[in-house]
Amino acid sequence: MLPQFGTAVRKNLNKGVSTDTSGGVPDKASVDAAWLVLEAANDLGDQPAIAACRRVIDAELNGTVAGRADLDLVLDYFR
Repeated sequence: MLPQFGTAVRKNLNKGVSTDTSGGVPDKASVDAAWLVLEAANDLGDQPAIAACRRVIDAELNGTVAGRADLDLVLDYFR
């Protein structure tokens, strides 16, 4: 299966994205988006985006919630 980019990704990733930053489990869609954005950001050399993606992924691995600014960057990266 080919990776999705642009509008197709936004439609899938924005479904059920939680705005809760109270310490719950991170949304799976946010983490999936972070992996996609990380790949694109690496290709483009976009260091701030790479750092944000890593924080989102690390938060998921630690069972915490990433910061709102990092999530916003990840979810809006292809817009």
